[in-house]
Amino acid sequence: MATITDLSGRVAVVTGGTRGVGAGITRALLEAGTQVVTCARRPADRPVEAAGRTARFLPVDLRDADAVGAFFTHVRGEYGRLDVLVNNAGGTPYRMLEEGGAERHARVVELNLLAPLTASLAAYEQMRTQPGGGSIVMIGSVSGSRPSPGSAAYGAAKAGLEQLARSMAVEWAPLVRVNTLVLGMVRTELSHLHYGDEDGVAAVGRTVPLGRLADPDEVGDACVFLASDRAAYISGASLLVHGGGERPAFLDAATAGN
Repeated sequence: MATITDLSGRVAVVTGGTRGVGAGITRALLEAGTQVVTCARRPADRPVEAAGRTARFLPVDLRDADAVGAFFTHVRGEYGRLDVLVNNAGGTPYRMLEEGGAERHARVVELNLLAPLTASLAAYEQMRTQPGGGSIVMIGSVSGSRPSPGSAAYGAAKAGLEQLARSMAVEWAPLVRVNTLVLGMVRTELSHLHYGDEDGVAAVGRTVPLGRLADPDEVGDACVFLASDRAAYISGASLLVHGGGERPAFLDAATAGN
């Protein structure tokens, strides 16, 4: 993986940064020279490593506002600063709206929208008092801008996350920049749960204009860019990382009989 910029001397927190997309983001930040602290309720089997560095792991329940505040106070106390927050933690099981009940869907919204809000507020308190401010990156999804059957609450939360980021970018300027990476499909260790075997993953990849799913490290490169000084005039933006999006279904329908 090519490092696109140098973030040496900076400190970053990546929520859910121990596996999948989060691990890719953590590796990219480590490659760029950042000291990275990852957090989740439970640690991964192995720590995330890259470029001879190892990410620190600290447990925290991101739905617990008091625990989140204490976590960020601890990071600032130990490292002396906080430069980057990546709100990556999130996700959802496949569940149709009528199957889950309001309480279960509300927990999806809590994890994917309210938890990033809580973490961002705690990070902002640290960033706004230091020279250079900081950068917050939300990890969004194309599910926030198109129908998302089976994950409707998740899509609604991701739509709200983009709007939240745009409002934060205005309120917290010029000290703290806030942007969103809007992700399409990414190949992770859990892809088989959604797409089946290798043939299924390949078939899904062919629906993407670039012909494949994203790699987590490619998401990481985009994240490093938004966190870096190369993006110093970018705030309130949504960067699409989706391989060109999805081929419109009507094109296939129109040619099916030919």
